[in-house]
Amino acid sequence: MTEKRNIHALIEKEAPSLNNLLDPNDVKAFKEMTAELRDTWTKKQVFRTETEMRMSVLQDMKYPTKAAKYWQCVREQNVFLENLMSLSFDCRRKEAKVKWLEKKIETEQDEYKLEKYKIDLDEERYGLANMQLVARDRMREIKLWSTLKKEFDDGTFDTKDVNRHQLDSYHMIMKNKAETLTSGSSQPEVFNVLGQLNTIERVKKSGEMIYNKKEQITNDLGSKPE
Repeated sequence: MTEKRNIHALIEKEAPSLNNLLDPNDVKAFKEMTAELRDTWTKKQVFRTETEMRMSVLQDMKYPTKAAKYWQCVREQNVFLENLMSLSFDCRRKEAKVKWLEKKIETEQDEYKLEKYKIDLDEERYGLANMQLVARDRMREIKLWSTLKKEFDDGTFDTKDVNRHQLDSYHMIMKNKAETLTSGSSQPEVFNVLGQLNTIERVKKSGEMIYNKKEQITNDLGSKPE
């Protein structure tokens, strides 16, 4: 396998072919910048930083409780896990394609086909290097979501059943949204926010959530004499 995330050789190898696209001065400049361009490619931002995760994804108005933040971390982490697994399968296919092309190059006698296989091989190796870079950053974000989950899990909410926190969290969310309504807000927006807010407050007062009833039944059974 090509050394992970090392495209310096690929850039240098492709530089002469840029004569077909660039004028000589630009080709010369490109060759002189290969080390810088590799550094740029290696450290470029792929996915979200911790700052973006905290300020954009987990912002307080949308996720006002630690429970809400924790469960959003679970969702985000799971998306990245599933994407990483899919990327792994794609990477295996590309590695198989690289091996196939290497074999074809060893035995191909037709000059045109041989040149095409070599171009395809360079392209596949570049794609594989990109996959490795993406995989690395997906794993970085997966680990960050894990750290944030531990931070928000203070023992005050259920970390097994997402439903258990939502009534309280949604109550705060809808109260936040209601406070932002103005005379310029559209009728559907007002209807939606106030409708959900009123429903939440009614449900909390009535105690009609199924998990509340299950707890009551369990408590009643536990209080009966043997």
